[in-house]
Amino acid sequence: MSDEPADNLAGSREPVLDVLITVVDADMDVPRYANPGDAGVDLQTTRDIRLDPGQRCVVGTGIAVAIPRGFAAFVHPRSGHAARLGLALVNSPGTIDAGYRGEIQVIVINLDPRDTVALRRGDRIAQMVFQPVMIARFHEVDRLPGSHRGGGGLGSTGVGRPGAGPPGDHGV
Repeated sequence: MSDEPADNLAGSREPVLDVLITVVDADMDVPRYANPGDAGVDLQTTRDIRLDPGQRCVVGTGIAVAIPRGFAAFVHPRSGHAARLGLALVNSPGTIDAGYRGEIQVIVINLDPRDTVALRRGDRIAQMVFQPVMIARFHEVDRLPGSHRGGGGLGSTGVGRPGAGPPGDHGV
């Protein structure tokens, strides 16, 4: 990581992660942060897309990156596309591991029940956020220690809600 501000964020106080990038589609731009303090950079589609309701497809972004070990990138949907068009990402967030060197691709889906979504080459389709990650060391045990929440999941954290397990129930 570097203490130098990113070239397009003069005055930025956030730490900067140096990421190597290759533009694999000459017409695509190197991603940039739109505003100081933004967490994600926009990713663009490399082709025109037409998605009927319920249809999905894999689209390239025209870039490949080398993420430093100890970090990963996560591809998130753009909230404006979700609200206006019903466009979502199938596996959200998509994880880009430090060892991956291929073109970043995004799986988009049209969740609008009636309207077709049309995107043009170069349209922003997702955003990519870089985060530190830890490697887990697993220790197998016969029984997990109890907790206040226990094994309750899938909306069970409310008091008195159906499916909420008793305190200390860890479901194992």
